[in-house]
Amino acid sequence: MDKVMEDAASAVADIESGSTLAVGGFGLCGIPSVLIDALLAQGAEDLEAVSNNCGVDDWGLGRLLQARRLRRMISSYVGENKEFARQFLSGELEVELTPQGTLAERMRAGGSGIPAFFTATGVGTQVAEGGLPWRYDESGNVVLASPAKEVRTFATAEGAKQFVLEEAIVADFGLVRAWKGDRHGNLVFKDSARNFNPLAAMCGRVTIAEVEELVEPGELDPNQIHTPGVYVQRVVALTPEQAADKRIEKRTVRS
Repeated sequence: MDKVMEDAASAVADIESGSTLAVGGFGLCGIPSVLIDALLAQGAEDLEAVSNNCGVDDWGLGRLLQARRLRRMISSYVGENKEFARQFLSGELEVELTPQGTLAERMRAGGSGIPAFFTATGVGTQVAEGGLPWRYDESGNVVLASPAKEVRTFATAEGAKQFVLEEAIVADFGLVRAWKGDRHGNLVFKDSARNFNPLAAMCGRVTIAEVEELVEPGELDPNQIHTPGVYVQRVVALTPEQAADKRIEKRTVRS
């Protein structure tokens, strides 16, 4: 099945206000910036985004944030985005901070049909016991906090240990960026862009992939495919200019 769309605008046209998005990338590496810009132009609002972070103030998910289009974030890292921190602390944005490995596994589990799993990460902390601020009011008071989670003891090679139950994430849409992809939706990610992109592709009910280089079916080595086309419903081929437009989150130089 040929899954290539005419352009990014047509690929995101049916994303409705209130949808949940799983967005690939880490920092500014491997983010689906063209799809994000198309969604910004499309107008959907009241969105919930599941992503490691929220880009920076003027790029990636940060553009949706600045436009007040995000209602909630599930992420691991506030990072370099000052507007992300400001909106969270002022009560304008709900944020569920999640340990990075736990977030990755929640997304993978959602794409694998696993409703929940136990992990040692967070046991004995507010991650398990509850009370992590999710939303503040304009005066800085916590008005919504994380609930307590089930903790169970299991026998391990090191003896009995406690583990906390974490629920899987399934998003309405997955937005990812691939180095190469074919018309059937098979994707290859390059270097560190192979971080949250395969997971976002797995856990989206409808996954849209922007690809830097579109190839014909059969041209990709099956042994090198990172995300099989069964997880991808739409493909957007980028222009050379779009593919080359990659930002650097922070520059450092020698003295």
